Amino acid sequence: MRALVIANTGDDDSGYVGERLVERGFTLEIRHRDRDELPGSLDDFDLVIMLGSDWSVYWEHVQDDVEREAALVQQAAGSDVPVLGICYGGQLMSHALGGSVEASDRVEIGWYELSTSDDALAPAGPWFEYHLDKFSPPAGAHVLASSAAGPQAYRLGRMLALQFHPEVSPDIVRRWGAGAANDASQYGIDFEEIYVETDQRAAAARQRCHSLVDAFLDNVAFPTT
Repeated sequence: MRALVIANTGDDDSGYVGERLVERGFTLEIRHRDRDELPGSLDDFDLVIMLGSDWSVYWEHVQDDVEREAALVQQAAGSDVPVLGICYGGQLMSHALGGSVEASDRVEIGWYELSTSDDALAPAGPWFEYHLDKFSPPAGAHVLASSAAGPQAYRLGRMLALQFHPEVSPDIVRRWGAGAANDASQYGIDFEEIYVETDQRAAAARQRCHSLVDAFLDNVAFPTT
């Protein structure tokens, strides 16, 4: 089984999500959205994972890259290829499939609990969040979880979009924090406190992510019934 992992250069660590996919028998192939590396066809892939990004889908200077990835999402929808979109990946799914993305009036950076209607696909958490934008689901999608900032998870066919980051390990959070001086200053975020909390939550977060990936694979991507 082959999983296509779409990411930005320098931020292509799929963390606990990738770890669990490998344990479940998947081979991961990373392609970078900012290097025009996306395949023209999904014929060789069984699954698509779209990781987060510091981009916004409405930025004009990345529109060519955004539309290439959107076209791939539309191809996946038309061919019934499973997709898991994480943060920017979920936003890109909304953009591609008729939903919307806009700047959020409530920034979430750190660990948050969710209000959920599906404890398997979108457990209450806590989950790590790092987003300045928010998505609105496309028509026909079923919203599974939300927070004060807006929708946090939705399912559409064999696709699952998440606004939160189930994949994060302490190393990933520290790498993001190292490049987030502007956000830390603007939004009053203490990343040192976040690092401590992330270390404390790491073991439980890893297990929670693995359970979510299992639920996605077994109930959404490749349901047995």
